[in-house]
Amino acid sequence: MTTQSFSNLPLKAELLSTLTDIGYTEMTPIQAQSLPAILEGKDVIGQGKTGSGKTAAFGLGLLNRLNVKRFRVQSLVLCPTRELADQVAIELRKLARGIHNIKILTLCGGVPMGPQIGSLEHGAHIIVGTPGRILDHLDKGRLSLEEVNTLVLDEADRMLEMGFQPALDAIFQDVPSNRQTLLFSATFPTQIQSISRQIMNAPVMVKVESNHDSSSISQHFYQCNSNKDRMHALQLLLLKHQPESAVVFCNTKREVKDVAAVLDNEGFSVVALHGDLEQRDRDQMLLKFANKSVTVMVATDVAARGLDIEALDAVINYDMAFDTEIHIHRIGRTGRAGSEGAAYTFFNHEDGYKIALLEDYLKHDIKGEALPDDSAMTNMPRTPIMTTLHIEAGKKNKVRPGDIVGALTGENGIEGSEVGKIKVTDYRSYVAVKRDVAKRALDKLSSGKIKGRTYRVWQLR
Repeated sequence: MTTQSFSNLPLKAELLSTLTDIGYTEMTPIQAQSLPAILEGKDVIGQGKTGSGKTAAFGLGLLNRLNVKRFRVQSLVLCPTRELADQVAIELRKLARGIHNIKILTLCGGVPMGPQIGSLEHGAHIIVGTPGRILDHLDKGRLSLEEVNTLVLDEADRMLEMGFQPALDAIFQDVPSNRQTLLFSATFPTQIQSISRQIMNAPVMVKVESNHDSSSISQHFYQCNSNKDRMHALQLLLLKHQPESAVVFCNTKREVKDVAAVLDNEGFSVVALHGDLEQRDRDQMLLKFANKSVTVMVATDVAARGLDIEALDAVINYDMAFDTEIHIHRIGRTGRAGSEGAAYTFFNHEDGYKIALLEDYLKHDIKGEALPDDSAMTNMPRTPIMTTLHIEAGKKNKVRPGDIVGALTGENGIEGSEVGKIKVTDYRSYVAVKRDVAKRALDKLSSGKIKGRTYRVWQLR
C-alpha cells in the first residue's frame, strides 16, 4: 500500500468502495497534496491544469462531508461555463454512486429556466452551476444557500476573466461565513490573490507544476513581424503538416473572428470559438471539433478553457500568450497521454519580454526557425474525416447511443467502424460518421426508425 493510495485517507467506506469500482487507486499529485487538508476541513487553494484530477479532489471532500439524510443544499460548486459544470456534475455523480438518494443539480445559463425551477422545488444536496444563473435563482427566492458547508470555485481565474466578479460577490453574501472554501485555478493572477484574501480563512496553497514531457511535444518558434506574415505562416504550417485537429490561439475575440474568416475563405475546415457565441452555437462547434468533423479551431484562451479534446495534433500560438503559465497551459493540450504533439508559436520584436520569461522557464534560448518553403502552399487544406448528423430526439425520447448505432448499421446501413462519437442530450442527439458514407447514413436514419419512431435528421454544416 503506497502513500498515494486513496485507502490511506479518512474517507467514508462507500466512497472508498466506489473509488475501487471505478479504478481510482492512486491519487494524482494535486489530489495527494490537497485531499488531506480538504478532509480536515481547511480552506484550500489548488493550482493545476485541466486534467490534473482537481474535480475528484474537491468532489471527494464535499461528498465525505455530506449528510445525505439532510435534504438541503450543502455544497455549491461554481463554474465559468455550462460545459465545465456538466463535466463536474458527471464526475460527482460517478463518485457518489455508492451514496443512496443523493441529488446533484446543475443550474446553468443558456438552457430553459422552467425545468430548473421544477427541480429546485424538489430540493437537492449539491448544486453545480454558473454564477449568473445561480444569482438569478437566489434573487427570485428559488434557491437557499443557508446550509451550505462547502463552497467550491472551479477555474476561478476564468470566472473573473469573464466578468463574473459582481455575481460572485453577491453569491458570497448568501453563503454562511463558517463554511469551507475550496478555490481551484489554472493560473493565479492578482485578482485571484485578492479574492482569496476576502473569502478564505488561512488557506492551504497547493500548486502542481504543468510539466509536459519534452519528448512528446516539439516546440517551434517563428518570428513574424506583421499580421500578413503571421497569416502566411499559419496557412503554410497547416498545409505543410496537415493536422487532423489543430487549435489556433489568438489573444482577442476580434482576431479570432478575422483569422477564422480568412482560413474559411481559403477553404479550411474551421470554427471560431469566442465569448460572443450563443451557448447552442458554442456547443455545436465544440462537438464538431471533438468528433473530427472540423479540422481547425481558432479560439481565445478564455473560450478554450476546459476543452478536453483527445489526440490534438497541433497547437499554434498566432499571438504569444500574455504569460508563461498560459503558454504552458496552451501547449499542454497536444501530446497528451504519451502521443506526440507539436506547438508552433509566432512572435515579433515587441515580444522580447515574453520570450525572456519563457526562456527562463524552458532553461534554454529561443531562436526563431525558418518556415518551411512555400511549396506546401500548393497543397489542398485537409478535409475532415468525419461529419456530424443531428437527430431531433434525445434522452427524453428514451434514445440511447446503442439505438443510434443499431439504426445506422442495420440492413443496407453503414459499418460500425464508420460510426464515430455519439452525444445524446435531453432533446437531440449527434452522431459522427465517416464523411464518405454521410449520404448513406443520412438516408438510413431519415427513412428508418429509432426506437420505433421516425425523427428529423440533418447534416450539420
